[in-house]
Amino acid sequence: MAPKSTSAIALDTALLKPGLRLAVGLSGGADSVALLRLLVERSRELGLVLHVAHLHHGLRGAEAEADRDFCHDLAGILDLPFHESRVDTAAAARPDPATGKPAETVEEAARRLRYAWFRGLMNSGAVEAVATAHTLDDQAETVLARFLRGAWTEGLAGIHPVVRFPEGRILRPMLKTTRADIEAYLRALGQDWREDSSNRHLTFTRNRIRHELLPALEGWNPRLREHLAQMAELAREEDAWWEGEVERVAGQIVLPGRPVRGGGRAASEGLAIEVTRLAELPVALQRRVLRLAAGRLGAEPDFDGTESLRALALTGKAGQKCELAGVLGERTHRELRLTAGGRAAAKAPVVRPFCEIELPGEFAVAELGIRVRILVSSPPVPTHTNPPRALLRPWKAGDRVRLRHSGGPRKVKEVLERMHITGSARANWPVLEMDGRIVWMQGVQLEPEPGIEVSVNALGDSGELAPAPPNGER
Repeated sequence: MAPKSTSAIALDTALLKPGLRLAVGLSGGADSVALLRLLVERSRELGLVLHVAHLHHGLRGAEAEADRDFCHDLAGILDLPFHESRVDTAAAARPDPATGKPAETVEEAARRLRYAWFRGLMNSGAVEAVATAHTLDDQAETVLARFLRGAWTEGLAGIHPVVRFPEGRILRPMLKTTRADIEAYLRALGQDWREDSSNRHLTFTRNRIRHELLPALEGWNPRLREHLAQMAELAREEDAWWEGEVERVAGQIVLPGRPVRGGGRAASEGLAIEVTRLAELPVALQRRVLRLAAGRLGAEPDFDGTESLRALALTGKAGQKCELAGVLGERTHRELRLTAGGRAAAKAPVVRPFCEIELPGEFAVAELGIRVRILVSSPPVPTHTNPPRALLRPWKAGDRVRLRHSGGPRKVKEVLERMHITGSARANWPVLEMDGRIVWMQGVQLEPEPGIEVSVNALGDSGELAPAPPNGER
């Protein structure tokens, strides 16, 4: 039987430029095997220099070893360079000693480790980009999962075709290809693949969506997967347009500080929104401006919270307040004032900075049992007459960090939620700030800052340095 025509496999070749040194993330499953075979078939036409990348996650025992051997052999058959590594995913997802709770799920840890390895591979110069085999089915499952969690439109954008990191790009060229077409293509080609037994475990939410919910919903609409994938594309493009529009409008009506008699504004905490100008906007734009302003203060109001703020702004009276998780709204005669706080923050104790140090240097923090050493190859230019300093302090609303496995800045609030940090530990969670940027956060790996090396070690009983894991993790 002749192989199924590759024209039946939707491949986004606009992402693949001639001369690109591209690694294909190969797990051994049908999707990644099909992506590799498709790219090999078209590598001459597209001008690609292909590599194969396989990460052993340290899970599933002998089954994973067989997956690795399969991927190694396939790369050999296709005469492609083979890159491999092994990580201990279970160890990465073990409970945090400080809280007794998992810092992340096994699935989250696996994804973090996988993308960290991809980025290291690109950083080595061996390849410029990595292609992963996400499909239309993966997109549909992602959109449905986020819809069930109550996502806004940015969440419904689902899996993005390109994720950009400083080291290179992660490409998803098969987002319009169905799993059924992939398996048909491989069968016609006579190419076998590996099956991951964990994909059948219904303890995982994604597997329940894949094997139970989606098939049930397709009884109502057989084209549901296609429609969910289309929704993701629409949401992604519309949200990209909205982002610029909201920033433009917010620049005109979201104001810092407080108004002063005679004109101008005095510096103070929080932001203010001119309610008259807000009322002139369409409702959709009102909601997005309110969410953007709250987001700048580290809060993420849900639909009900956003509507409460909108009602306070449009129909509230001077002196009325709206207290939400993470943000406090107060109506004045002309403005809606937003300050970081609200129900969750009101109960948190006020914590003063741990310590401050001139750069470069080091200091011990007995309360945390750590010593921090900072080396600076290119010190920041001081914005005042004092020398540049680093501040080890508790996090605060509005703080953002750039995680190694993330394509953009993340709110510290979101990171702590994912780590399941609560109570006084959450209120006092330490970060290290330099020149307005957070360069270290306890318990996670951050994107290194150029010219700055931060090492954090545990203090021994005598106060001397004790060995600690690399990259500042504790």
